Amino acid sequence: MGLKMASPNGGDDFESSLLSFENLDRASPDLWPEQMPGVAEFTASCKNPITNSPPKWMAELESEDIEMLKELGSLTTANLMEKVKGLQNLAYQLGLEESREMTRGKFLNILERPQK
Repeated sequence: MGLKMASPNGGDDFESSLLSFENLDRASPDLWPEQMPGVAEFTASCKNPITNSPPKWMAELESEDIEMLKELGSLTTANLMEKVKGLQNLAYQLGLEESREMTRGKFLNILERPQK
């Protein structure tokens, strides 16, 4: 009951003993279930001919928006990170300015509701 190793001279016999002539029927859903639900529908939708109409999200974009997307798409990773940091700093500065203005409005009693 030992394992028979293939020798360099008799390798063909060993390889032929490993061959399987079993015929598997791939049409059976029981034997080959869909591994991820929805993949079959997705692939079927991808086979449809491509239409020339733009996606729904692009319909609302103006030419300036598209130019911005192209500009951002052409940036390197480092440049894109620099742009994101700049936007974060700008958002922080705007928050500070809004806080100052709200405090100013409070001291000037601008934000009080009129008495009836």
